[in-house]
Amino acid sequence: MSDSLKQLVWLKTCDLRVKDNSALYHGAAAGPVIAVFVVTPEQYTQHSDALIKQDFWYRNLLKLSEELDKLNIPLKILQCASFKELPDELFKFSVINNVSEIHFNKQYELNERACEDVVNERFEKNGIQVNCYSDTLFFEPGTLLTGKNTYYTVFTAFKNLFNKEFEKLAWQVWPKPKKQIPIEVEADSVLAWIDETDIRVDLWPAGESAAKRRLNEFIKNRVLNYKDTRDIPSINGTSTISPYLAAGVISARQCFVALESLGNKQSNIGAVTWRTELIWREFYKHILIGFPQVSQHLPFKAKTSKIVWNDNEEHFKAWCEGRTGVPLVDAAMRQLVQTGWMHNRLRMVTAMYLSKNLFLDWRKGEEFFMQHLIDGDLSANNGGWQWSASTGTDAAPYFRIFNPVTQSQRFDLEGKFIRKFVPELKNCDKKTIHDPWASKTRPIKLDYPKPIVDLKITRQLAIEKFKELG
Repeated sequence: MSDSLKQLVWLKTCDLRVKDNSALYHGAAAGPVIAVFVVTPEQYTQHSDALIKQDFWYRNLLKLSEELDKLNIPLKILQCASFKELPDELFKFSVINNVSEIHFNKQYELNERACEDVVNERFEKNGIQVNCYSDTLFFEPGTLLTGKNTYYTVFTAFKNLFNKEFEKLAWQVWPKPKKQIPIEVEADSVLAWIDETDIRVDLWPAGESAAKRRLNEFIKNRVLNYKDTRDIPSINGTSTISPYLAAGVISARQCFVALESLGNKQSNIGAVTWRTELIWREFYKHILIGFPQVSQHLPFKAKTSKIVWNDNEEHFKAWCEGRTGVPLVDAAMRQLVQTGWMHNRLRMVTAMYLSKNLFLDWRKGEEFFMQHLIDGDLSANNGGWQWSASTGTDAAPYFRIFNPVTQSQRFDLEGKFIRKFVPELKNCDKKTIHDPWASKTRPIKLDYPKPIVDLKITRQLAIEKFKELG
């Protein structure tokens, strides 16, 4: 092995790409580079990372390995149980391979930041320079603050400042590194760390090329109508690139560049709406830093910790399995379990039904989503659940509760989405299908459960319980 000093790029589950990867680009520019990925299966279990998401990481890591090989950048695979052992493994590898500098992209979740802090201390103490980059965000948390020098808790105000400062921001999309002279370090084979056979590979192809094709197709064909089509689950009206964003197979910067290709994007409400959705992702990452309690299974609104949630495992199981007797809720939950993804409008509908109508602890739903979502992301998932449960930042007022039947009638007018995932109702007409047990024209034989709760009664009970908080 050569004694020449090397750059180490620590790749994570949030930056599985060669293009526009800050750590990889700067590491390769500084000298001969080795890439390393550390598998931590016990940590994934602790974080409730879905098997389909772990499989997605694995398949994208395979693609990334191929791209790195073309650049003569060896990819080494380390494995340890959790983040607790990771710094030691990374440091030992660095010493053995004569590493002079380490490069990595920052993460903002509590455990991830703690791990990075230990890596920083260990490496700097031993004379290895640490270079870390704010790669997943445009603005480092703490740089977009209110007039009182505090973190924003209302999204619209955050968005307005984001847009204002963005116009002055010097940012760019980094090209993929240049091909380097081969170094005497052999790449490792990427071995799967999970044993899962029922994975929807057809829905979620891996690799940067697949992500870019999906982004370009959305920008070309659907973004202009995005505001009108994004709430209709029976059609392909959203970008469906959230899994690629969560795993860093494509970057937010690349998405913004794609939007700029439209020209005057401010004149198109669809493009502006989708851009706003991307800013929501940034907002929730800032919330993780400004209000760390949200990473510790605590509500953003402290007073809501006094709520005594119902304890009904039968209701929770019915919700998980799509057997609540509410067709839209059941269709959405079955979509999640069968595909690893759920339409965003339906994430709100199902979350409100769990936390308001069933009045079950939102944290149970949050965990179930993480255990099944291919795009599961702590900040966005937690933010969405706390919004729906009226416990979070910028939350829906507790008295504004989606009626899932009304939502169904509005956004699945013909019942196409329900028929796809709840075939028991395929013979219902477009009026009956939204609330079959309430209709006098329902089929005589209906192999579908009756509603487990009354929507009107449970809505009022939830409002009264929130009122009691004062």
